[in-house]
Amino acid sequence: MSTIDVPTPLDEAVAAVGGASALSRHLQITPQAVVQWKKCPADRVLEVERLSGISRHALRPDIFGPAPEQAA
Repeated sequence: MSTIDVPTPLDEAVAAVGGASALSRHLQITPQAVVQWKKCPADRVLEVERLSGISRHALRPDIFGPAPEQAA
């Protein structure tokens, strides 16, 4: 049986910006710092959201809770 790695919201955010190097340049940190993140640091969430388009609710539901319901 094969296992498929499902990308996390953080993985999706990094990919949306163009990879760890691109994100690190925007955040003025090292690519290694980005690669070591298990989840997006609380002090970086809003900027990562702005850069990637991935919701703060997806990146850190422990802080921001679930995404609000979409208006119909």
